Amino acid sequence: MSRLKGRDFLTLMDFSKEELEYFLDTAAELKRKQRMGEPHEYLKGKQVALIFEKHSTRTRVSFQAGIAQLGAQGFYMKSDELQLARGEPIKDTARVIDRYCDALVIRTFGQETVEEFAQYMENPVINALTDLTHPCQGLADLLTIREKKGAFKGLKLAFVGDMFNMSHTTMIWGSMMGVDTYIAGPVEKYQPNSRITKFAKEKAEATGSKLVLTTNLEEAVTDADIIFAITFFSMGQKDVEQKKKDFGPYQITEEVLAKAKDDVIFMHPLPAHRGEELTEEVIEGPRSVVWDQAENRLHVQKAVLSSIIT
Repeated sequence: MSRLKGRDFLTLMDFSKEELEYFLDTAAELKRKQRMGEPHEYLKGKQVALIFEKHSTRTRVSFQAGIAQLGAQGFYMKSDELQLARGEPIKDTARVIDRYCDALVIRTFGQETVEEFAQYMENPVINALTDLTHPCQGLADLLTIREKKGAFKGLKLAFVGDMFNMSHTTMIWGSMMGVDTYIAGPVEKYQPNSRITKFAKEKAEATGSKLVLTTNLEEAVTDADIIFAITFFSMGQKDVEQKKKDFGPYQITEEVLAKAKDDVIFMHPLPAHRGEELTEEVIEGPRSVVWDQAENRLHVQKAVLSSIIT
């Protein structure tokens, strides 16, 4: 039985460094089992509900595949097909789902929505993305870096793109794991969430790492071990054209990669907009690990599911 049984998975801030490493160890073992064809139906007989209010490819497919591989049954529900669309309170929906299913995976807009579901459900709730944070992607990023670099402490990461859920998530795990994290972009105009910034600064101080917000792309990428790009605009935002203009100078090209270390890896959580935040040559080049990163979504989500449900 996992020591994390019954815990909600709402943000990486809710876990210790040791607990994040436990998820990574579990994911690595599940990845090994899948590749060796070893059975791992740890959730046989369990039921997992999935509610998605935002578009999804990797999150939805990896969760549904992972749930099936663990031997459980998943129920995918569109929010506009539930009574939520007719005004039923979240607390009522939550308590009903809690009677039917062993966990809820939810992808939505406000962090307060997943927190309300968690408040009214005894069974675990998993945040599959909100505007504030994307903890499942964060675990996949950590697993990918550990596979490619072996450790975290002392690495330099340059994160380039929208100040939104992915920048927040990277700030959280970077500071917790001792990674020197440089957030590059027009930070005088677009600021990360103040709660996240406060948490990350405190953790960075505790781990002896750096958290730097900079408008200088060269400062961020010079001698970087990891360059992490993200779209210049996020789902549901209305100022798309302005953001494209403001973030335009921060495109990751081969010339930008050349300023990093020779063994730099390039990461992107996808979907990628070729010709905007990156070039075709970068994402398809030898430094790109984005497909490994995407695959690892499956393994870390299976780790979360099996750790908190079993």
